[in-house]
Amino acid sequence: MVSRGRRFVAARLAIAFEKSARRRGSGPGALIGIFIMVDRVSLSITLGGDLPAALRGDLLACIQNEGLARDYDADAFTADDFPSDASLSLYAHEVAWGRVDLLEGFCASHGLSYVRWSGGCAAQFGPERAVFNGAGEVRLFAADEDDRLVIDIDRAKRLGSYEAIMAHFAAGDLLVPPLRFLA
Repeated sequence: MVSRGRRFVAARLAIAFEKSARRRGSGPGALIGIFIMVDRVSLSITLGGDLPAALRGDLLACIQNEGLARDYDADAFTADDFPSDASLSLYAHEVAWGRVDLLEGFCASHGLSYVRWSGGCAAQFGPERAVFNGAGEVRLFAADEDDRLVIDIDRAKRLGSYEAIMAHFAAGDLLVPPLRFLA
């Protein structure tokens, strides 16, 4: 099993390599100097928990590197945009594969909870909600384009009871705590 720290480093390297390849016009994602299009969708992520104040700049760098903002089509995120005592909600359109691996890896490495919704791309992947409670594994849930959790008849049968179905929905509806920077 790969540790969270190694996944975080691997995600950082992959993103840096992808950006470098885009600039050079070679490497993964490029074909004879032409960047290959990827599936891009809208995304929202809400994160929170306690983080040492010394890591505030690292979190800011992750957010800026992912191109996230306080609202869809808003100005780039700055240090002034951190909430004083609330969870941090971030948004973006045109996110490659609907993933923000660098930010999610940072959150996992530092025990920050998050809930991420990503839109779907026709015939490629459906909308999903990723839930991380600050420890353990990220749980993925099927969602619709309005960030509502959905299940199909097969999952309902596997869950077996009304109580299990409701527990499934409750697990996907994590209340993210406020983001606090600790001295």
